[in-house]
Amino acid sequence: MASFEDTSSESNVLPTPSLVIDEVRLDRNIAAMADFAARSGLSLRPHVKTHKSIEIARRQVAAGATGITVATISEAEVFAAAGFTDIFIAYPLWLDADKAARLRRLLATTLDAASTPLLIGVDSIDGAAQLAKAAAGLLDRVAVLVEVDSGHHRSGVPAGQAGVIASAARQAGLDVAGVFTFPGHSYSPEGRRAASIDEGRELAAAVAALAGVGVSARIVSGGSTPSVEFADTEVLTELRPGVYVFRDAQQWELGMSSPSDIALSVRATVVSNRNGHLIADAGSKVLGSDRGAFSTGFGRLLDHPDARITALSEHHATISGVDLLPGTQIDVVPNHVCIAVNLADEYVVLREGSVVDRWPVDARGANS
Repeated sequence: MASFEDTSSESNVLPTPSLVIDEVRLDRNIAAMADFAARSGLSLRPHVKTHKSIEIARRQVAAGATGITVATISEAEVFAAAGFTDIFIAYPLWLDADKAARLRRLLATTLDAASTPLLIGVDSIDGAAQLAKAAAGLLDRVAVLVEVDSGHHRSGVPAGQAGVIASAARQAGLDVAGVFTFPGHSYSPEGRRAASIDEGRELAAAVAALAGVGVSARIVSGGSTPSVEFADTEVLTELRPGVYVFRDAQQWELGMSSPSDIALSVRATVVSNRNGHLIADAGSKVLGSDRGAFSTGFGRLLDHPDARITALSEHHATISGVDLLPGTQIDVVPNHVCIAVNLADEYVVLREGSVVDRWPVDARGANS
């Protein structure tokens, strides 16, 4: 018979699965990044797609963030309705009739009194033309940043072509505010510094390309959480990290974070133990199924660092490396926290282990 370790505490038992925030760690992470940006002489525009929370975004701005980054029009709608006015949609929008109408409503109503134009990413001549057409009559409320591919090979143009896009956008009537990139290839144990070097080089080349067509880049935006500490402060003017507020299993396994930095986990219950083969009630519909090439499993157990989640089904997490009694509650760290957040309705907020609040995931499902 296997011996089991019962680590549950009746005073801390929650309905499971629940998305749990450690408020002290959250505030500490927010303050640390704000301090880093200030010391580096860079503006901080955090990506709120990580947390999708009005409360957390307000804490970020209170700590010194100059604005926020979103990924979609619907995220912009949620945060603009809550009073945020300095917003960057860091995505090359393709504006079909529905999105064009929503963008016009956003500009004409929610953001009509904003002193800062809505920033939007572009990476093609056609996309810029489409945006200019959609925002006709409201172009004074929009500015664009040309997206540059700095090595992640997702969206974005080669740096040398940024001037072509900027020139076309300007001819269409758009204000070209600068350039941006996402160095996503920093998600590699050996790639963090190299990705940051790529980022600085390509953004500098893009700035030069804009200058070549008479456009001065007022904003030079970059930064992922893994690469941010190596950001080239001679090139960048602002940083857009997102995951830093919570950290996750990817940051843990990249060496970016220790367990004591992790501010978000999924409280789950062990429902079965067959000779050390554990099942917990947080599957892919709660944790998400992302697994990076360097990841050692589908998540980590915050208080059991030797344990691994070896498989996920929709409602099952298979765990090895620890023996726990059925009924024991555990804190699971998702591989990719942004996915887990988008699957939840609310956060349970803890301070020193006790529930102090519940916050809605305000932009949950705001993916269009």
